[in-house]
Amino acid sequence: MLGAVLALLVGCGSETAETAETDEEATGAATAAAWTLAAPIRIDGVHTADGGRSLVVDAKVPDGARDCVRGLRGELDTVEHGTVYAKVTYETRSLDQDSGCTGTRRVKATVKLGEPLGSRRVMVNSMDVYTPVGATPPALRQCGENGCDPTPPRCTSSSYQQAVNDTDIPKHTSWEERGCDDTWLVLDLSTRMGPACGDAGDGCSSSGVSQRWFYRAESSGWRPVATNSDAGCAGIHKILPELPERLCASLLRLDRG
Repeated sequence: MLGAVLALLVGCGSETAETAETDEEATGAATAAAWTLAAPIRIDGVHTADGGRSLVVDAKVPDGARDCVRGLRGELDTVEHGTVYAKVTYETRSLDQDSGCTGTRRVKATVKLGEPLGSRRVMVNSMDVYTPVGATPPALRQCGENGCDPTPPRCTSSSYQQAVNDTDIPKHTSWEERGCDDTWLVLDLSTRMGPACGDAGDGCSSSGVSQRWFYRAESSGWRPVATNSDAGCAGIHKILPELPERLCASLLRLDRG
């Protein structure tokens, strides 16, 4: 009888250990599966190091109470047509809703180039572009929507479009030139509002919002400096008294929509 009881206890112990081991393996597999390869949430800047032979990428990554990032890597992808293509990656748990990786932190990833960067541009993760031209070393300058070298301000359609792109207005805004010289530009900008629909004849109604913007020429392009919808010069001269009268005297009052 005693032997039977011992056998039963040994059997129970063996079964419990096996069950615990199985549960541990399942938990480990789930933990391993939670790590996912990802790119930084945002690139905050790039500067050179080691005499220009390395790039240091400042990036924002997930953070939380547990380990949220591992295996941070900066790699040189390729160099083509005067551009250095770099890649920054890491593994993260942040895609797991129960990971607690709800915060962010800044990290630095180093990319070895093997030779000085020189005047070449840098593209990180096929998105953000930086250039040493016009920057204060060792920092690189981030390029904008108009590229790394915006065209100087001119009285041309392409220059007007660049001015619109640099104005804090909704995308897909149309423009109409009202006056331009070597220093000043006046544009009427119109943004269509309401639901997307077809022609008015199809029972579709929509409205638009219009604004008149005034720009001053700078080395990087047209810079928006004021907005005013009044007729003539009286209204805008309260804000920009230096604006030439020839550019505002014939302006009609702008209907804002």
